[in-house]
Amino acid sequence: MTSHVIHRSFQWDFPVAVSGDGAYIVDSNGRRYLDASGGAAVSCIGHAHPQVIRAIAEQARKLEFAHTSFFTNEPLEKLAEFLIRKAGGGVERAGIVCDGSEAIEAAIKLARQYWTESGQGSRSVIISRRLSYHGITLGALSVSGHTSRREKYLPYLSSNVEFIAPCYAYRGRLSHESETDYSARVANELEEAIVRIGPERVSAFIAEIVGGSTAGCLTPVPGYFRRIREICDRYDVFFIADEVMCGMGRTGTLFAYEQEGVTPDLIAIGKGLAGGYQPIGAVLANARITRAIEAGSGLLAQGHTYMGHPIACAAALAVQQVIEGEHLLENVQNMGRVLERSLRERFESHPHVGDIRGRGLFWALELVKEKNEKRPFTPSLKLAARIKRAAFERGLICYPSPGAADGSCGDHVLLAPPYIINEAHIEEMVNILGETVGWVLSNE
Repeated sequence: MTSHVIHRSFQWDFPVAVSGDGAYIVDSNGRRYLDASGGAAVSCIGHAHPQVIRAIAEQARKLEFAHTSFFTNEPLEKLAEFLIRKAGGGVERAGIVCDGSEAIEAAIKLARQYWTESGQGSRSVIISRRLSYHGITLGALSVSGHTSRREKYLPYLSSNVEFIAPCYAYRGRLSHESETDYSARVANELEEAIVRIGPERVSAFIAEIVGGSTAGCLTPVPGYFRRIREICDRYDVFFIADEVMCGMGRTGTLFAYEQEGVTPDLIAIGKGLAGGYQPIGAVLANARITRAIEAGSGLLAQGHTYMGHPIACAAALAVQQVIEGEHLLENVQNMGRVLERSLRERFESHPHVGDIRGRGLFWALELVKEKNEKRPFTPSLKLAARIKRAAFERGLICYPSPGAADGSCGDHVLLAPPYIINEAHIEEMVNILGETVGWVLSNE
């Protein structure tokens, strides 16, 4: 059958997904695929959960849509209350949008609106990190530091963005450096950039708390984000946390920043918020920002037609209630330890696995041609794409991606299974991944 869809790839004959069953997706031929990456860290509670399906149906029967320039709605208010209660730390309001890229856009715009309404309109520069990825809209892509994802759109991207080094200990930490020294050195690049640009011109610093799709589960060195928070406070720069991929329980706590001992000023969330049951994202803002706008223009200087969508909010609230009610964060922590142990047992001595890193149920393997030198494979081999295809043919959905080392070279495989997994699922995914990596590299 000829497809009339603009698919992500014009070269792949996509199977038709027809149903979901817990940790598995089933296609139209009846084949089952273990969803070991949750798509892109989305399907956090698995597929076809009856409590969420029921919440969606009930809300659809009551009210499917009411434009937020006229009305609020009950699921929107309840979801915002839940998120603010869980975030704490002076976070006061939640803006509910349609996905993670919109959440990043909203965070950047809220920071800008604050500065303009506070009489500091010169603050227009965002500082971000190399290798980062914050979304595919032009604003979100402007603050993304992954060169190959930016390349095609460079003429359209903002020039008011500066990039500093990521916290990437595997590639950035020097042999003589302690973790403490390395943490301080890379965090201090933020201060150096602020001073160079001029504090009066800097609006915000944005970072993924745990790096996601482009660099593969980059976990921060202890103390890194505490130093970042200190620098932002010293120069009165907003700290935007991108938790679109790593948040909502993915790393073992509802918000990944909880494990860093800091609270950002703005927090973007997305994928795990509704677990794929509806498209939704959110930006959480602290009281300083929202109260200044309330006392100033009193108007949000942005908006989307489907923001605060009642059915999406009902789905998100139901997903979060499932996570709480079924104690899934505990399972993330417990199964995360099992997954780490299994990955290390299978891959730590592998000659082409340079690094195994992650937290909770968010793990990645970085593949290298030369382990001692950490030399990546050449991009022309398209290693990530071949691993993705070969794993899929074996019934495993994983998330390989290129450009982990410098934005163009380097390959990693990311795993982000649903929070409901058990040890049998982990054994299945690690076995299939091991067979896949072995087969692809032997044919390289």
